[in-house]
Amino acid sequence: MPDSVHVAIASDSDVVTARQIAREMGGDLGFSSTDLTLLATAISEVARNITTYAGTGEVALRVVRDRGREGIEVLASDDGPGIADVELALQDGYSTGNGLGLGLPGARRLVDEFDLETRPGEGTRVRLVKWRV
Repeated sequence: MPDSVHVAIASDSDVVTARQIAREMGGDLGFSSTDLTLLATAISEVARNITTYAGTGEVALRVVRDRGREGIEVLASDDGPGIADVELALQDGYSTGNGLGLGLPGARRLVDEFDLETRPGEGTRVRLVKWRV
């Protein structure tokens, strides 16, 4: 498995592909099955936001190393409508769609690092990192 993979996201099958690649990368790094599940779930949440709100985008996965640690960084990006109120979007139960409003706050809880950049009308970038424990 290469250290970096880009997955175009336009459908649910693309979301599944991104999850599978992350599981393979994490398996190669020795992630526990629990951490692989947490990472795959976080990827599902951010990638499904792409298909739901932007239509298309990308999930880039790469192995990261820092001070003796190894992990997987996920960059989910789109050129969709952006998020008007980030603070509100990160609250459990808030949704502008038909969901339960657990996607972004849930993804944030499942990973070790979470960053979100968005500009209304220009798109959203979400960065997740899960470190091997």
